[in-house]
Amino acid sequence: MTPDDGKPQFAVLEYISIARDPRTQLVVAIGGDERAAGILQTTGQFISHPGPRGPYHRQPHALPVEQQRQGATAAAHALLLAGFSVHLDPTLNILTTPGGDQQAAHRYLEHLMERADAADKDRSVADILTELCAPSGLLPGIDRALRSTWFSWGERLRDSGQDPAPAERLMQITTSLAQHTRQIEQLRNTAATRPVTSPPQPPAVPPARRR
Repeated sequence: MTPDDGKPQFAVLEYISIARDPRTQLVVAIGGDERAAGILQTTGQFISHPGPRGPYHRQPHALPVEQQRQGATAAAHALLLAGFSVHLDPTLNILTTPGGDQQAAHRYLEHLMERADAADKDRSVADILTELCAPSGLLPGIDRALRSTWFSWGERLRDSGQDPAPAERLMQITTSLAQHTRQIEQLRNTAATRPVTSPPQPPAVPPARRR
């Protein structure tokens, strides 16, 4: 999520992200339309909440963690069945096998590659790029993990009187990754807003002339 108001900067909002806000620990849903709002409210116990750039949805403060996960999973599957593109934070997915996070991640990446190979429309490409660069997606998650590694590594090197250059180099690479992620996000917006075009039709064959 973005640090200012927790809303992603996507040009098209048919994509819905359901994730836990790291600052408030609330489960929030961003994106969608009035139909999606109704699904979130009826299946996931989400409530509409005003934001600086318009309303978004969150679960109640007092909802137990297991009910948060159950509601988030139920809402995500209902939205998918309704035709929306949805990213559900894996930590909220009650269908994830306990202790199998790494295997689940590999299966998810393999599925994403299969979808990429089969993508024959710009909107399909946009959906894949969204899952990669959404605030709760893969690339921002990798960025956060690398930044945490850089911070703890650099601090340990400095405290022990060692050269922190390797950790600083990691930070430079991480910053470059964040810049590339923003560029991918812009490409995602381009793909999502391109008009749908029909494939060219073959030229009509003139009827054979009678002799």
